[in-house]
Amino acid sequence: MSYNFALIGVGGYIAVRHLKAIKETGNKLVAALDINDSVGIIDSYFPEADFFVEFERFDRHIDKLRRKGTKVDYIAICSPNYLHDSHIRFALRSGAHAICEKPLVMNPWNFEGLMDYQSEMGRKVFNVLQLRLHPSIIALREKIRNGPADKIYDIDLTYITSRGNWYHYSWKGNIQKSGGIATNIGIHFFDMLIWIFGDVKKNETIMLKCDKASGRLELEKANINWFLSVDYDDLPKEIKTKRQRTFRKIIIDQEEIEFSDGFTDLHTQTYQHILDGKGFGLEESKRSIEVVYEIRNAEINGKDEDCLPLNK
Repeated sequence: MSYNFALIGVGGYIAVRHLKAIKETGNKLVAALDINDSVGIIDSYFPEADFFVEFERFDRHIDKLRRKGTKVDYIAICSPNYLHDSHIRFALRSGAHAICEKPLVMNPWNFEGLMDYQSEMGRKVFNVLQLRLHPSIIALREKIRNGPADKIYDIDLTYITSRGNWYHYSWKGNIQKSGGIATNIGIHFFDMLIWIFGDVKKNETIMLKCDKASGRLELEKANINWFLSVDYDDLPKEIKTKRQRTFRKIIIDQEEIEFSDGFTDLHTQTYQHILDGKGFGLEESKRSIEVVYEIRNAEINGKDEDCLPLNK
């Protein structure tokens, strides 16, 4: 069976993975929205899709399709983080299921409203938690679950994904719109670790700046030291020598976990997972949202939200 999709935020970095996933799962994109019109990538996937730069006209078009009997089954949401909540509500009101990138919402209390909305509209909200489908991560989870019940693991997480000056002057660099570095680039890993090692017992933030953060996270079965950065200078020398701009490392009890490969098709797997009647919903996303919210609002020395005029 083929489904009709619409996509909000088609001009963004991650949107191409959604276009690819819609195509590879045998479905159709009927409409797309972005405030920017540099969206020629659509031609590689769905050149016949209608495109809008104004939300109001997009809204009217989706409603027109519904009234004509060509209803949109799913709306994929790749818009800036602070708009996710609103766009999810729009999708549900339109009679479509929502497939939303992380973070699902900015604040923990937003979940209650969405839970009510989901029940009222009879549609579901799915979060793209693609790391949960990575073979190495699944294998690690099984290993932990089958290991000693009382064992507490020591974990070091380092994720550096360097960004240029543009990053800080875009919505990503504005903590009010992105949620800051822990929300914007760290939530993937916090969700993954909670999924593997259990619920949060203690959450301590040590450093929080606009381009890097660090802290300690105590889970049911793990003590985690974490460091996140978008600062190129934080990259190890050997990574710079290779002219690479991203470095990720997870060490568990002094053993490095390798999961650098296998990311390419995870969005397609995520879509298939949803279409098969599975998918990760609101409840599965809540705990990691609480973690990054606590990090963002931690009272610590060295907090530096105002390092750029955009954030003041």
